[in-house]
Amino acid sequence: MRHKYATEAIVLGRSALGEASALIFLVTKELGLVRARAQGVRKPGAKLSAALQTLAESDVILVKGKEGWRLSGAILTGSYAQSLSSSVRERAGRIASLMLRLTSEGGEDTYDVFKEYLDTLPLLDDEAQDTLETLAALYLLQEAGLDAGGVVPQQDGRYGEAARAYALTNRKDLIMRVNRGIQASGL
Repeated sequence: MRHKYATEAIVLGRSALGEASALIFLVTKELGLVRARAQGVRKPGAKLSAALQTLAESDVILVKGKEGWRLSGAILTGSYAQSLSSSVRERAGRIASLMLRLTSEGGEDTYDVFKEYLDTLPLLDDEAQDTLETLAALYLLQEAGLDAGGVVPQQDGRYGEAARAYALTNRKDLIMRVNRGIQASGL
């Protein structure tokens, strides 16, 4: 019998797999980035469909098999796609895309980086959102081991006032670090 893993997750994306299944890209609290097969999720009226939409926050049950992860259950707990404006969703999508490109599997800290980013993003104006996007990209590069730069001050959290003020003051340097990290990754 295979062990079941229950964890919190945010859906980063999905792609078609066969006639009615999908490959779901999740960032999870305990396992980091996971690619899991969800059978029958593309059928009309599928029970798991709502909980597996992009930017959905769900409690999921994963099973590790011979051929990788399989999703056996999901309960929707929140939906960033419905609560965020289209411009904020676009920013979130860019960070989710970067996360998928940088991380193969694992990266346990990526869940907290992304969730805090999604929670903070709609509270800020456009300029502060730009700064936040740069910080999120930098944290993901650090998680992937692709940033050799200095540490961003985090007295009040990853995206708190101190971190945002530092990022705004050092914006040019941070963007250069992000660009170097992406270049080093070969993306």
